[in-house]
Amino acid sequence: MDLSSYVLLSHEQALRRRMDVVANNMANVSTTGFKRELPLFHEQVRASAGDGPSDARQVSFVLDHGAVHDVREGAFQATGNPLDVMIDGPGYLSVASGDGTTAYTRGGNLKLLDDGRLATAAGHAVLGEGGQPITVPPDAAGRLAILPDGTVTAPGGPVGRLTVTAFDDEAVLDPRGDGLFTAAAPGRELAATETKLHPGGLESSNVQPIAETTQMIEVLRAYQTSQKLSADIADLRKRAIDRLGSFRP
Repeated sequence: MDLSSYVLLSHEQALRRRMDVVANNMANVSTTGFKRELPLFHEQVRASAGDGPSDARQVSFVLDHGAVHDVREGAFQATGNPLDVMIDGPGYLSVASGDGTTAYTRGGNLKLLDDGRLATAAGHAVLGEGGQPITVPPDAAGRLAILPDGTVTAPGGPVGRLTVTAFDDEAVLDPRGDGLFTAAAPGRELAATETKLHPGGLESSNVQPIAETTQMIEVLRAYQTSQKLSADIADLRKRAIDRLGSFRP
């Protein structure tokens, strides 16, 4: 395989990665609080082992460097449920994941577990101030309200406060599925005066289906072009071999 074929293969691998990301975005167009992903590629250049020709062109390969999240907020979607909240601005709700670590989510569709703890729709206990779960008295179930500063109130008074954790660098967050993220570095817990929640509704996904569909078409056309170039290179190679084979000294 010559250099041109390696470059085309690198390009097609990048296109496949890009298509996987776009398909995942489309699959989560209705997921609460989902943030659109964008593939991140780097140019990879390697120097030749020896001295190349003076008129040689620089050849670059594509290096898959991961994905970044589009942190723009989704639209507010009113539900009328007093336990649904949307974070206004940056930040994430802290939850207790199944492996004993702390995870983060933008999904504010909350519910009460059988033991009275406030949890996400997937059953992960929401952590309040001090990293402790918020437990609601049995007689307060169905009569809760969440204030814009995150305070969870019952008829007898406050029972806890939802805390929002913000990260200066969103790149430290790694998606782990089910709308949860793990953090490679600690974030900053916002005070009550900094916390802004919209009760009674949820944050919709910030994925725009039309834009993602356009991305799919662009990837498909780029792949078709790459395949045509690959076929043309193979045809040129075949012609060169046929000519060499027919040469008689």
